[in-house]
Formats: sequence, structure tokens, C-alpha cells
Amino acid sequence: MNAWRVARLVAMKDLRIEWRSRVVINQVLPFAALVMVMFAFALDSDNVLTRVAPGLVWLATVFSLLVIVQRSFAVETADGALDALQVAGVRPGGIFLGKAMALAAQLALLEIVLLAAAVVLYKTELRSSGVVLLVTTFLAATTGLAFVGTLYGGLAAGAKGRETLLPLLMLPVVAPVLIGATRATEAAFGTEKATPSDGWPWIGLLTLFAVVFGAGGTLAFGSLIDE
Repeated sequence: MNAWRVARLVAMKDLRIEWRSRVVINQVLPFAALVMVMFAFALDSDNVLTRVAPGLVWLATVFSLLVIVQRSFAVETADGALDALQVAGVRPGGIFLGKAMALAAQLALLEIVLLAAAVVLYKTELRSSGVVLLVTTFLAATTGLAFVGTLYGGLAAGAKGRETLLPLLMLPVVAPVLIGATRATEAAFGTEKATPSDGWPWIGLLTLFAVVFGAGGTLAFGSLIDE
């Protein structure tokens, strides 16, 4: 099978597991919503919350990403599924792309909920002129986060203490996505009188990040899970 067919099958498998277990719906979404509510209590100022809402959305997304990635690879390593796929001769690049696709789909659902929570809790308003920028930001940032999460999830999957190792490895790497997505979302919302044109240069950063980690992960994933 070619890599894209493998990716499609792996993504369908991961999403089917999620549909049956409901981990994202029953655990990750409540966790992310609780993070947003706690931010609201901690800052306790409408003006401050409105100004920092884009950053809080992406910060909650990154925290939730850690939970989803750990869950995804815990399922694979518990019964030796990754080893079985390698023994069967399945292309590692296809496995990487498939798991990244499934992760991106779950993150997209999460981000929609977080954006709605920001509108309700933080009283943010989205201008019609910023819709295209916001959608593009979410697509580019979600893709980059999915690639990074899959790559580092595979790296930490077989390590001892992977629950604490994964955040240490991944959080510094996703900093450019956090910064770029926050700035682009601020431009889409018009935070601090920003305009949509201010956000498009950050889309270039997010796209470059996604391309680099997508290509690097596809090539290196096999070596990572071998070790």
C-alpha cells in the first residue's frame, strides 16, 4: 500500500477508537473548558480577558494537545500495535501522516469549542473582515501542532516516564506556533486595534512550521519508533 492509503487507514482507525472511547468528548473537552474558566477567574477583568483571549485559546489548546497525544500513543504501545505495523512492513511515513490527520481532526473539534468559550466567557467579537484570516490561522496552526504532537509522541512513546518527558520535549518546540497563532488570531479579532493585514505575515510562519515538521516527521518517524 502507498503511504497515503496507509495514512487514511491509520487515521480512520484512530478516529474509530476515539469514537468508541469518547476520551476527547468526555475528558479532554471538559479539561479545556475548565482551563478557560480558571483563566477567567484568575484574571477577573473584562478588559484584560478580551485583550488576552486569543492567547488563552491557544494556550488551552496546547495543554489539551499533550493529553490527546499521550492517549493516542498509549493505545499504540499498550498492545504493541506500532511494532506489529512495522513487522507487517507498513510504511512509517504513512503511519505518521495518518496519526497526524486523526490528531488534527480532534484538535479542530477542540478549537471550535474553545473559540466559542472565548466568545461567551471573554466577550470577544469577531469581525467579518477577519473570518478568512481566522480560518486560515486555525488550519495552519492545527496542522503544525498535529505534526509536532505526532512526531514527539512517537519519540517519547517507548521511553520511561513518557508522561513527564513529552511536555518537556514538546512545549519549547510549539512556542512558535503559540506565538504566531496568537498574533494572527488577535489580528482577526481586532485586538488592540490590530487589522487582518497584520496577521498574514504570521500565517507564513505557521505554514513554514507545518511544512518543516510535516516533511521531517514523515522521513524520521520510522527511525524514532525503531528506537
